[in-house]
Amino acid sequence: MDYLKVYCDGGSRGNPGPAGIGVVIISGCREKKFKQYLGKRTNNQAEYEAVIFALNLIKKEFKATKKAAFYLDSELVVKQINSEYKVKNEELGRLLLKIKNFIIQNNLSVIFYHIRREKNYKADKLVNEAIDKRIL
Repeated sequence: MDYLKVYCDGGSRGNPGPAGIGVVIISGCREKKFKQYLGKRTNNQAEYEAVIFALNLIKKEFKATKKAAFYLDSELVVKQINSEYKVKNEELGRLLLKIKNFIIQNNLSVIFYHIRREKNYKADKLVNEAIDKRIL
């Protein structure tokens, strides 16, 4: 196994509002899907929390894996993680620091890519399922 492909998404209905995350991890020809309701969050907070959730899954479910390619449809989050944009929001800065520390502490080789929303439809669907389950 060379590396994992990790598609993640976070979203909220309202900003802030009821929020959820969706994560799809592809390992070889296996695909695992995860979703979680977060409660009240902003859209950007949910996007960051999706990455944190996925990193924890990698550590827990794929112990031997040290390489992962992350695909997100949030240009802001990808560019902040990749240090192309500054983080001006204190809460997002805290979440970013948590991500960077986790990667370093677990000796992971991780790269983050921005993709179009249409290419992240599976993770997006999981976000909506997580929110719908809690608010309907």
